Amino acid sequence: MARITRSLISVTDKSGVSEFAKELSKFGVEILSTGGTARILRDAGVKVKDISEYTGFPEMMDGRVKTLHPKVHGGLLALRDNPNHANAMREHGIEPIDLVVVNLYQFEKTVQRQGVTLEEAVENIDIGGPSMLRSAAKNFKYVTVVVDPQDYGRVLEEMRASGGETSLKTRFELAKKVFRLTSAYDAAISKYLATVDV
Repeated sequence: MARITRSLISVTDKSGVSEFAKELSKFGVEILSTGGTARILRDAGVKVKDISEYTGFPEMMDGRVKTLHPKVHGGLLALRDNPNHANAMREHGIEPIDLVVVNLYQFEKTVQRQGVTLEEAVENIDIGGPSMLRSAAKNFKYVTVVVDPQDYGRVLEEMRASGGETSLKTRFELAKKVFRLTSAYDAAISKYLATVDV
């Protein structure tokens, strides 16, 4: 089992996210977030730490760079029972991130719009989101990753039943869902780019 003490929430599809975060807060989960998601959570009365406060770096380059940071990916990828990983975390001030809640920029919807430009399409290629999802899913032994609001209830149900933990079976199933999503996402980008020229 893996107790959830810290979560990173950054979503395009914000349905149900405030309610989910409120429930996480009842378990004492620290919530890290970015941009618009952080604003929505705060407006709903959820205590949130901005990712820039956590990393010590501002969101920059029009939001292109915000979660691509060792304190984020180290917190996701560290093997918690590996002494070398634990030492590196201590040395560099990296805290474990136990839950990632991320869904991606809506690239497919963007490119379906009439008259969309290549520049608009490219700006809707999510980089940080897939990177966090893949890091979390790779480390499913320790990290719970949620890409679909439909899974909020499942995660909360397990947390309630176990005092704030999720099962390895659930984490593995959610990780597989991540790789199906990122595979389809990359395929959609590749398919679109094949239809345009510069």
